[in-house]
Amino acid sequence: QVQLVESGGGLAQAGASLRLSCVASGGFFSNYAMGWFRQAPGKEREFVAGCSRSGDRRQYANSVQGRFTIFRDNAKNMVFLQMNSLKPEDTAVYYCAADEGRAYYSVSDSLPDYDYWGQGTQVTVSS
Repeated sequence: QVQLVESGGGLAQAGASLRLSCVASGGFFSNYAMGWFRQAPGKEREFVAGCSRSGDRRQYANSVQGRFTIFRDNAKNMVFLQMNSLKPEDTAVYYCAADEGRAYYSVSDSLPDYDYWGQGTQVTVSS
C-alpha cells in the first residue's frame, strides 16, 4: 500500500506560480498512474491533472489546461503540479492520488479510479 504526502501549498497572488510536490512511499511507484484533484469549500472534489505510469501521457481539466503541468520523477517517487497564472478560483485543498493497475500509457480523470490519497495541501490565491 502506498502512502502519499503533499507539500508546496500556500498563499499566492493572482498571476503567480506555485509548485506542488507529492512523495510516495511503501509501494512501487511506477505501478501507479498519478493524479491531482482539488476541493474548494462547499464543492465536490474534482480532477485537475493526471499522468500515466510512463510519464508521457497527461490529461488536464479544461479549467487548468495551458496553466498547470503535471510531471513525475519515478526515480524519486515523486509527482509534481506546476501551477502558473494562478486565479482566485484555483483556491482549494489539493490532493495527490495514485491509481493502481492502470495500463502503462493510460491515465484516468475519474475520482473512483484512484485508490490512494494524500492528506491534501491548501492553496489560496488572492485577487
